[in-house]
Amino acid sequence: MNNLLLEINNLITEFRTEDEVVSAVNDISFVLNKGETVGIVGESGSGKSVTALSVMRLIASPPGKITNGEIIFHSKESGAIDLLKLSEKDIRKFRGNEIAMIFQEPMTSLNPVYTCGNQVAEAIMLHQKISKAEAKEKTISLFREVQLPRAESLFDSYPHQLSGGQKQRVMIAMAMSCNPSVLIADEPTTALDVTVQKTILELMQKLQQTHHMGILFITHDLGVIAELADKIVVMYKGKIVEQGPVRTIFTNPQHPYTKGLLACRPPLNKRLHWLPTVSDFMKVDENGMLQESQQSIEAVTEKLVITTDDRKQFHSAIYAQEPLLRLQNIKTYFPIKNGLFGKASSYVKAVDDVSFDVYPGETLGLVGESGCGKTTLGRTILRLIEPTSGEIIFRGKNITRLPVNELRSLRKDIQIIFQDPYSSLNPRMTIGEAIMEPMQVHKLLHNNKARKAKVVELLNRVNMNESHFYRYPHEFSGGQRQRICIARALALNPQFIICDESVSALDVSVQAQVLNLLNELKKEFSFSYIFISHDLSVVKFMSDRIVVMNHGKIAEIGEADEVCLNPKTQYTQNLIRSIPRGSIEDIDAAIERKKNWLTKEDTSADNSPAKNTQT
Repeated sequence: MNNLLLEINNLITEFRTEDEVVSAVNDISFVLNKGETVGIVGESGSGKSVTALSVMRLIASPPGKITNGEIIFHSKESGAIDLLKLSEKDIRKFRGNEIAMIFQEPMTSLNPVYTCGNQVAEAIMLHQKISKAEAKEKTISLFREVQLPRAESLFDSYPHQLSGGQKQRVMIAMAMSCNPSVLIADEPTTALDVTVQKTILELMQKLQQTHHMGILFITHDLGVIAELADKIVVMYKGKIVEQGPVRTIFTNPQHPYTKGLLACRPPLNKRLHWLPTVSDFMKVDENGMLQESQQSIEAVTEKLVITTDDRKQFHSAIYAQEPLLRLQNIKTYFPIKNGLFGKASSYVKAVDDVSFDVYPGETLGLVGESGCGKTTLGRTILRLIEPTSGEIIFRGKNITRLPVNELRSLRKDIQIIFQDPYSSLNPRMTIGEAIMEPMQVHKLLHNNKARKAKVVELLNRVNMNESHFYRYPHEFSGGQRQRICIARALALNPQFIICDESVSALDVSVQAQVLNLLNELKKEFSFSYIFISHDLSVVKFMSDRIVVMNHGKIAEIGEADEVCLNPKTQYTQNLIRSIPRGSIEDIDAAIERKKNWLTKEDTSADNSPAKNTQT
């Protein structure tokens, strides 16, 4: 009992709409102990974040309301206390002080008009009676603890001046500023590179050891928490469907939903025709009843494996053709202007002398960390960014210096799917209008009636229906919006599509569905992809060849399986090592490290002066 930090008993959190009452969290119970990490996993809408917000008492009322249950927090100063019985004034003493939270998107969590240092110092002064100078000194010390470079100068930096990983470290510093007993991390690494993600996870483990706190780690990706969590809680539609020690969940998952989450992550050690999804383990019959499959993960994936001979045969046919796209010595530089007349003093070499070919029917993966030049290269190919030098040859024609009118006509053959589907859709246009608009611009089909029929056909093809034609972007989930953008890209019958981080922000289960859809459409419409991502496991699943970029240059290029299994450069090796695999060997190693840490803690306690005196 002395180790208990947080007890959640029979918690129900509801949201009331005009038509119904939705139980976002539906009668859940679990506990968090000191020095323990509990991973809460599930898809968007499963109730993970609402659980965290309920613990923090941040549920907006109306429409939300906690209608039942207990949240017992074992405070360092106040003892066991039910957070649900506290007034708003009293809960503020705990929120941000003894219970802290790291939110999913640091850019929206940090105030853009205040420096990063001032925001952390403000949180410190709110809960601790210290001067502004002392708060600044403590903030700089925290910045060093979370391994931020140039801690003193970053104190006066604004959020937009920091990278995604650095902003997330600022949020961790803010959460750690009052030495909390409980740290809630809500999807803290979702949009980060795998290398930055690994660093953040290692940092959280180090801070846990230093400060003896319990961590609630919320994610949709079981692979991420395999080496971090002690226990896993699996949520589905507001309920806990399974919970237990991390090794038990990974070696012997009982619920079909857990099996689906484990199976839909692209494997690095084998190549599959398509990715398993949750629907392979859970299906809904004609009466709306849930039918649970008892198949094992191995039984499902074994049927999907592509043999080496089949892959070689496919590649020999692809590479016997003339290239569809040829890049020759492409450079894209951005000037850094200084001085009175704004003269360029130096250049950022975003893309620096890049050359490769893309063949008809091929998917070429483009992978690397943020800032390596992937996205700039993709936009340079479309001439959304003008190249500094080099040649872009599409279907044998040099398009590098094409006039604007010819370039506009060409763009119907080369399309792009952007990373954030919401920002690439006009919020004032229905999705039917958004998909139909490029057909109107390029004068495809005879009239709007024929174009609407084509849009409905495309919506059906991406697993949506005709009724969606008249709805607006805000009425759809992230996965549905990405399907809408795919349908819009297909509207002009392109030969070539650039996918720019098009699945990076999606749940792994939705991500698997979208990746499968992209592969199906490629076979059906016979086009080629450049698939851009920072996630090497996703790129490997999609790609025939992989180009690894680093600081604007090509670090490595080769057949996808060969690059992943036998990387030639240290940079590629580091990328692969950073991928959370969720293997049993890695889980066992993490468990052993935790045991060693706890053993050292017990030994230190036994040898402490207080302990010896008492003895």
